[in-house]
Amino acid sequence: MSAIELCRTAELGGHVEGCRSCGAIRVAYNSCRNRHCPKCQGKACREWLAARQDELLPVPYFHVVFTLPAEIAAIAFQNKAAVYTILFKAVAETLRTIAADPRHLGAGIGLIAHFAKAGQVFR
Repeated sequence: MSAIELCRTAELGGHVEGCRSCGAIRVAYNSCRNRHCPKCQGKACREWLAARQDELLPVPYFHVVFTLPAEIAAIAFQNKAAVYTILFKAVAETLRTIAADPRHLGAGIGLIAHFAKAGQVFR
């Protein structure tokens, strides 16, 4: 957060820009270049989202998040492969069971799963 708060302020330094045509001078402060910063990455984020939008099939999508309790997260940190394999299998089974129920979708579904920790995504 501190990098984003300091983005384009004197705290991160800066440089002077000058126009050769009109002689105007402007002080431009350096950006934080943080991937979460709307000032730095806003355009890149919008372009990335637009490209992903073009890849979507014309079908409904649902984003579902499953989380681990803190007590299990500590175990998962030491045993990632085992714990996340179990989690992914349980999630897939749960989603397929619920989706197959006629009271819900009454259909078979496909899914893509990944887990994220501290801003990193693992597939």
